[in-house]
Amino acid sequence: VQLVESGGGLAQPGGSLRLSCATSGFAFMRYAMSWYRQAPGKEREWVALITSGVGEGSYDYSVRGRFTISRDNAKNTVYLQMDGLIPEDTAVYYCNVLYRDRHYWGQGTQVTVSA
Repeated sequence: VQLVESGGGLAQPGGSLRLSCATSGFAFMRYAMSWYRQAPGKEREWVALITSGVGEGSYDYSVRGRFTISRDNAKNTVYLQMDGLIPEDTAVYYCNVLYRDRHYWGQGTQVTVSA
């Protein structure tokens, strides 16, 4: 199982970024996928989840209405569209899959929100 995140960077408050997570090694469309983030000095926290198949999203209250999770089963890729970014969104963002009772993580992608 491999997860590779991309798309992070520097954004201004109110700006947008789109993260991608390319996956391989498992039947992507059969599994729910999640995004987590970890800010400096803080615990890793769950951000969003998308169910398997056509995918329904759910979100932590802190990002609801600003972030949108989606998936492309043909490309084995999950996305996180982040709009209305605020400085508190600054963190390393990780995608995650629970596959055969084990959590798999990517290497993470840094998102920094600053003027």
